[in-house]
Amino acid sequence: MKEFEAGQGSGNNRNDRDSESSFINFAKPYFDYLSKGKIYSIIYIVMAIVNILIPLGVIFVVIESGFLQYSGARVIVCFILSWLIIAFACLIGFQLWWYRKNSLKKIETADFIATPIISEIIQTFGEWLGTLIAIIGAGVGIITVIFLSDTGNYFFDQLGIGSFAFNPLIIILGPVAGFFIIIIFRFIAEQVRIFASIANSTKEIAGRIKK
Repeated sequence: MKEFEAGQGSGNNRNDRDSESSFINFAKPYFDYLSKGKIYSIIYIVMAIVNILIPLGVIFVVIESGFLQYSGARVIVCFILSWLIIAFACLIGFQLWWYRKNSLKKIETADFIATPIISEIIQTFGEWLGTLIAIIGAGVGIITVIFLSDTGNYFFDQLGIGSFAFNPLIIILGPVAGFFIIIIFRFIAEQVRIFASIANSTKEIAGRIKK
């Protein structure tokens, strides 16, 4: 009987410890997730989703403005072709962000995680922005010159890309500007990556010397 009571008491203690452990450590998986580089993949996923929403947003803005309702066939054809170019550019942007998130797996093994990941985000953002400016600037520029050379600025405003300030030279300036944006962001990212590389190498050397 005493053995049964002792066993029962031991079981109760074990249950109490399990309950206490569950209460204290229920958020541990979340803390482990924060300590790894996987949390930064959310940024890549969000940006990938944004690229899907941009073409939809363009359609919504143009329809709500009533721009197409009072436009002729020439403008409508120009809009359809321009939208296809924007959608194509955003599709490339989606693939860029989606597949680049896999590069974070290589960084998770490093001691200093945040700095090289920020470097990767900066580089990817520059590649994405430069690609969009190059494709949209050249593609929509060509379509607009062919169909609407006289009202290009107004058409760009209705598409939500008025910041491009339509000019026939945008056909050339778009890709050139996109190229330099990619180069500049890549340079900045590499400078950030240097600090992380030095820190990781220094810690590795210090560990070897200590051994």
